Amino acid sequence: MSTVTITAADINKLRQATGAGMMDCRKALTENNGDFEAAIDWLRKKGAKVAALRSDREAKEGVVLAKTTADNKTGIAVCVSCETDFVSKNADFVAFAQSIMDAAIENNVKSVEELNEVAINGQKIADLVNDKLASIGEKIGISKFERVDAPYVASYIHGANRMGVLVGLNKEAAEAGKDVAMQIAAMNPVAVDADAVPADIVAREKAIITEQVAADPKMAGKPAEMIEKIAAGKLGAFFKENTLTAQAFVKDGGMSVGDYLKKAGDVVVSEFKRVALG
Repeated sequence: MSTVTITAADINKLRQATGAGMMDCRKALTENNGDFEAAIDWLRKKGAKVAALRSDREAKEGVVLAKTTADNKTGIAVCVSCETDFVSKNADFVAFAQSIMDAAIENNVKSVEELNEVAINGQKIADLVNDKLASIGEKIGISKFERVDAPYVASYIHGANRMGVLVGLNKEAAEAGKDVAMQIAAMNPVAVDADAVPADIVAREKAIITEQVAADPKMAGKPAEMIEKIAAGKLGAFFKENTLTAQAFVKDGGMSVGDYLKKAGDVVVSEFKRVALG
């Protein structure tokens, strides 16, 4: 039994050097009588080396969760990623992801950095993730984090935790919120409406469309003003297909999502977030 006193500073130093969890660092130092280098070797043998070897691996599988606060005024979506679907479908891993989701809601976190600092049963989530990585042998982590605040937020999880959607509305409208969230999951719009499409996306699409129109043999010798006008029309078609309120409503193709929201009681979507694996 070691008689060496292991201080918090010693543990922190080892954590900084290895990225291992607090309890693992304490045990490593205790098992090796406070010998720093020996403790590093011990950690590597026990799993810390796995973290180093896996650092460049891609984690495209995982669990996506979306949840709102009890008053439905805040919604959070997270993706806890891993490398294989074997792990992502494991009940313990799903429960682990759920504990992180619950902690995010309970602590009203606003970023993944803040979430990693939240404690569950006395341990920071960042440390729990590192411990889980060592025990599973795959690269895991909180790869995506989104938050929506609104008078009413609806959440939706699609495809066995493979996608999560948050929708901010101007008022309580549970059914409309779910319908719109399902629309977003299925059709993946780029923005709520044409005005909300990021300028870089508009510029890119406009450049592509203009070049396509100009390259059409039928447009040879046509004035630039005509090409510009035709391109503008095609850009309008892009907005119709790729912005939420202009899209055809998947549950009733005879109306747009905007029409549906108006019919539902002048419901307005302020923003949405769509989190998917990959």
